Amino acid sequence: MFADRILTNAAVFQAAGAAPADTVAVHDGVIVGVGRGVDRSMVGKDTEITDLGGVSLLPGFIDAHAHPVAAGMAALRCDLSDLAHDRETYLAAIADYAASHPGEAVIAGAGWYGDAFPDGFPTRHDIDAVVSDRPVILTSHDYHGAWVNSRALELAGITAQTVDPAGGRILRDHAGEPSGVLLDRAGEAVNELIPEVTPQFMRRALLEAQRRLHSVGVTGWQDAAVGAEFFGLKDNFATYVDADEAGELTARVVGALWWEADRGGEQLTDLCARRDRTGHARFTASMVKVMQDGICENCTAAMLAPYRAVGGHDISSGQSFIAPEDLHKITALLAGERFGVHMHAVGDRAVRECLDALEQAIAQHPRFDARRHQIAHLDVVDPQDIPRFGDLGIIANIQALWARRDKEIVERKLPLLGPDREPWHFPFASIQRHGGILAMGSDWPVTDPNPLWAIHTAVHRTGSHADPHAIGDGVFDTPLQAQEGISLQSAIHAYTAGSAHANHQDRTGRVAVGMLADLVVLDQDIFAAEDVGTVRPVHTIVGGDTVFAL
Repeated sequence: MFADRILTNAAVFQAAGAAPADTVAVHDGVIVGVGRGVDRSMVGKDTEITDLGGVSLLPGFIDAHAHPVAAGMAALRCDLSDLAHDRETYLAAIADYAASHPGEAVIAGAGWYGDAFPDGFPTRHDIDAVVSDRPVILTSHDYHGAWVNSRALELAGITAQTVDPAGGRILRDHAGEPSGVLLDRAGEAVNELIPEVTPQFMRRALLEAQRRLHSVGVTGWQDAAVGAEFFGLKDNFATYVDADEAGELTARVVGALWWEADRGGEQLTDLCARRDRTGHARFTASMVKVMQDGICENCTAAMLAPYRAVGGHDISSGQSFIAPEDLHKITALLAGERFGVHMHAVGDRAVRECLDALEQAIAQHPRFDARRHQIAHLDVVDPQDIPRFGDLGIIANIQALWARRDKEIVERKLPLLGPDREPWHFPFASIQRHGGILAMGSDWPVTDPNPLWAIHTAVHRTGSHADPHAIGDGVFDTPLQAQEGISLQSAIHAYTAGSAHANHQDRTGRVAVGMLADLVVLDQDIFAAEDVGTVRPVHTIVGGDTVFAL
């Protein structure tokens, strides 16, 4: 058998204990040889041989938690995500977009960061100064807040008398008037103003996101909210199915189907029907996403003890979106239907509630493969719960890029947590040390999808100099809980084999004979790089085919 292509003279990344290799041979989309030097018996007249000059050859990165359609939609709208964190820069971009899109009745977009504003949040008056004649609705980078102008509030009927909805909060000024930021479900009223997006627009968004992900070395991902409708996002299930049937998906994608918290177990029939519609080629839907809390920065993450205000006074302990007894029923139903459960838990109380629910579901369904259930984010984990990930086989789905001293974290988040909880802020190493499996994702567009920036932060607990969003005193040289940094080998493994495991894609994530040829070629040896974040992908390969070349 002759190889279709051979990549040689490379620093091949392999699992610990594997024999060193510098050459990988591929035939019909599968790795057929890994070793030292070119095996001449595999070289035919049509074999393509590429000398990589000593750079790293890795398994393709797999993003275990992302929202690519949302990111693609943002890129096609008023996109603030790649801009400097600066109020004037944001307002200039909004004004430019409005001027260049005079026919848009509603200006929608996303990507702003709170650290660009004096008190951590913008106001409606900021946007009013540049656009006041039509509603402007801009989702925050973390997708937990909407920044709007006065016209949007007026059309949505949000006034000083409007009561905060369940699962949301209207920020208000000193006079009690809406300030222009709507948190979580409080944003639903303004998002109803955004015109319904077309299937064609959704398809463009998906393909734009796929292009971007391939450019940073990502060969597959798990979409962590397939079917969700919030903050202007629409049900993207058909987007994936249609693109897959048309042969437009070059990545391997797993969909985590959205669990609607305000519906009951009757939705299980719909979820099973959706799962049955997938599997044409590159898209499957074997997971279900359950959202248990919000985020620390706006005090909606569920904590075991109250948050601390800057002045030292106790305030709320956040929100559990689903009552623990109901969460137990949900996880048992999903496990009984052989779904993997992908849970959002940021606060330590939410983490414990999710672990408790999964433990019970596993006990009720012992034959079910429990080791693909996962809890994402894990901003704070109580030390008593850290060993439970390994004991129960629950995957820690981590977003490592957050584990550093960004200005927004230092000024808005850590004071709310207080010094007693700070040591348990993103405890990656502790979970791994107790036998927990790590899978890594970006949560894009909440943060950038570049795996190499996240890997740098996972190891050093600091920002990469290549990342424009690494902003704040000490972000490059003062680690955020340095003892929770993991090795470079472990970080790469988490973003490849760990995420492949989380996705039930066991023929990806490793460079070994018989594995699918999903690979990424870097521009240098990653283990020799002083700042891993400065390393760049130059070729991304899926199933033996190049899907990105620098």
